[in-house]
Amino acid sequence: MANILEFPKELKGKWSEHFNNQKPLLLELACGKGHYTVGLARKHPDKNFVGIDIKGARLWKGGSIALEEQLDNARFARFRIEFINEVFAAGEVDEIWITFPDPQPKKANNRLSHPFFLRKYFEILKPGGTIHLKTDNTMLFEFTVGVLAGMDINPQQITRNLYDSKLYEDDTLRIKTHYEELFVGEGEKIKYLNFLRP
Repeated sequence: MANILEFPKELKGKWSEHFNNQKPLLLELACGKGHYTVGLARKHPDKNFVGIDIKGARLWKGGSIALEEQLDNARFARFRIEFINEVFAAGEVDEIWITFPDPQPKKANNRLSHPFFLRKYFEILKPGGTIHLKTDNTMLFEFTVGVLAGMDINPQQITRNLYDSKLYEDDTLRIKTHYEELFVGEGEKIKYLNFLRP
């Protein structure tokens, strides 16, 4: 499928050429079936989006929807996130979304908000670039809050109950992933925070 790219190292530093425009570039990490990537692309035709996941079968769903709806600003890439710096150049990315990632309860080093990963994101983000985390998992959320405190980073926005927060007035935060629908159905509260690249 044309909009699903296999470890596209050749596009490092050339994503604006790939999209054939100079629009801001946003990533969704561990995007699964791509619901958030597609939702963002629908709402923001003035931006380009790349959903990243290691499982191609999941990406196929988002890729199919994007093709069907002719979302020229949405792509999907299959590779492991620890190699993100091989796919995106320093300062090439404007925002990063981490939506309902695997909380990795037994392996803190594998959590996508671990300092190991955050330092990689900071390299590819533009100065002042934003990172968003949306999750149902309290352990992962509090882990992230602690990591940020240890790095002297203050969240710009934070809530432990998004649906009862004024932040939920933001249309972008109303996009729901497959997993979010499941978790909300089970009565889980959705947590959200964002912060700037230091």
